[in-house]
Amino acid sequence: MNQKLFELAASFIACFLLFQSCEKKLPAYGEDSHSFSRPNEVAVKHIDLDLSVDFQARQLSGTARLTLEHNSRAQELWLDTRDLEIISVTLDDDSSKVDFALGESVDFLGQSLSVKIKPTTKAVNISYKTSPGAAALQWLAPSQTAGGNSPFLFTQSQAILARTWIPCQDSPGVRITYSATIRTSPDLMAVMSAENGTERNEDGVYHFNMPQAVPSYLLALAVGDLEFRAMGERSGVYAEPSVVEKAAAEFEDTEKMMAAAEKLYGPYRWGRYDIIVLPPSFPFGGMENPRLTFATPTVLAGDKSLVALIAHELAHSWSGNLVTNANWDDFWLNEGFTTYFEHRIMEELYGKEHADMLASLSYRDYEEELDRLGAESLDSHLHLDLKGRDPDDGMTSIAYDKGHFFLRTLENAVGREAWDEFLSNYFDEFAFKSMTTEAFVAHLKSHLLKGNRTLEQELQIDAWIYGPGIPQNIARVQSAAFATVEGELQKWQAGTAARTLTTDGWTTQHWLHFLHSLPETETLSLSQMKELDSAFGFSSTGNSEILHAWLLHAINNQYAPAYPALEHFLTSMGRRKFLRPLYTKMAENPAMLQMAKLIYQKARPTYHSVSTGTIDEVLNWQE
Repeated sequence: MNQKLFELAASFIACFLLFQSCEKKLPAYGEDSHSFSRPNEVAVKHIDLDLSVDFQARQLSGTARLTLEHNSRAQELWLDTRDLEIISVTLDDDSSKVDFALGESVDFLGQSLSVKIKPTTKAVNISYKTSPGAAALQWLAPSQTAGGNSPFLFTQSQAILARTWIPCQDSPGVRITYSATIRTSPDLMAVMSAENGTERNEDGVYHFNMPQAVPSYLLALAVGDLEFRAMGERSGVYAEPSVVEKAAAEFEDTEKMMAAAEKLYGPYRWGRYDIIVLPPSFPFGGMENPRLTFATPTVLAGDKSLVALIAHELAHSWSGNLVTNANWDDFWLNEGFTTYFEHRIMEELYGKEHADMLASLSYRDYEEELDRLGAESLDSHLHLDLKGRDPDDGMTSIAYDKGHFFLRTLENAVGREAWDEFLSNYFDEFAFKSMTTEAFVAHLKSHLLKGNRTLEQELQIDAWIYGPGIPQNIARVQSAAFATVEGELQKWQAGTAARTLTTDGWTTQHWLHFLHSLPETETLSLSQMKELDSAFGFSSTGNSEILHAWLLHAINNQYAPAYPALEHFLTSMGRRKFLRPLYTKMAENPAMLQMAKLIYQKARPTYHSVSTGTIDEVLNWQE
């Protein structure tokens, strides 16, 4: 009897061990306070969309088929949603509906969606509709487009807005492949952050495939009156017909940028790199949606002077899209690396002097952001604590500029050759994976510093990452070109007529430094403002960066001749980088606050929710 029991027990143990060895082991996903999903139990690995675009209802409707990876004990799939109408849920190829549950609504996070699954479930099919006010979607009337004849739709999923148009595990630590069928009007063209066609389909039905796994915030869709122009073997631009030629000319160096980036840090792994120029309400300068950067028309200066933005979005193909911040507390791992990489691309193409100007402007932006946040603000740390907050709050220039200068400081400490080897290996080793700040620091210490405690202390790593303000060992950049600009400014301040200053050959960066160097604590007289405007045409410039810098002075000095340009600027584009400083400056001046509110009342319906969320707070706006 004992022998039989022993044999039975041994058999049971053997079966248990066999079961354990055969059971699917999921990758370890880190915690994400901004997601209801539980990928450590059930992970979504692929999404297949079939969506119809209804401009009249301002709605996407259809199905999302989610392919799952889970262990045999999992009983429930957890997803993120926000303002979605869930119509029905089925499992695999069974048409029978199953129960689902939506959790309690949480500010900016939305609602969890839980679905009961079986040990054998391989896919979940969700039939749903988006809300007309879905935060990721902006529906534009024909009057809001360049052509004025057709409507336009674009998405903006970063940081946690993908859940407003797709039920998904909306965390940057979860990567998926995806495919899609998009159905729209035959007179419009659809494109996505995926493999795209270059011609309009007569039936208005478009099919997409994204074979590389990406986080949900890189899911993107645009639908409108679009045309395509090739710029090289691997690059091209989509835009409205009246914009596409200008855009192709502006971005013609894209192939050179790709070659420069690959020379620095290894092969481009996404097939093609195309750009779509969106209508001016797009809230960002650019969004690094893989294979298809979304770009603002405010960079179309006509002289390629603002194409650093394209270098930045291209650089995201390595830092961010390839190696991704695991959660939004680690946002600097995306943007700090990308800003550094952007400057290296620009140096490779346009020389060190140009890159030094960009770095000097970056430092100024860093100082300005510290003034806005407060030098001791926790939000001036690289590693953030955004639990309980909208992650959009952490998307300040600190991640970009402080992150960039931290990497520049590391480069200075070890030398460019060693640094470039480290960074190239970093992108290769962690390709298509997520990265936390803690893991990066550990990798940095073991693979770059290699146990050199003295160097580690000199670098003040903790002060950079977990401390506020500007660390003492920052690698500052001096621009000889800007020293020349300052000399001309001093001449003007000493009485030399503005029109006689030596400004031939000045680029956008020279002019920005000139405008940034004008006194802000002292008021310029009306005659001084008129003289500068007459000599250099600031109020009428078509360069958005220069105009923005000038309008800040116009507000500060109550220069009324520039007010029509100010109103036109604020009502003709929705880029948050420009909107927030201008509205903030107006709100600080009681004489201009009412003007700001009147302009905003007119412009607000044309802005994306990302921008209105910020400006509502600036103006204490009540609808």
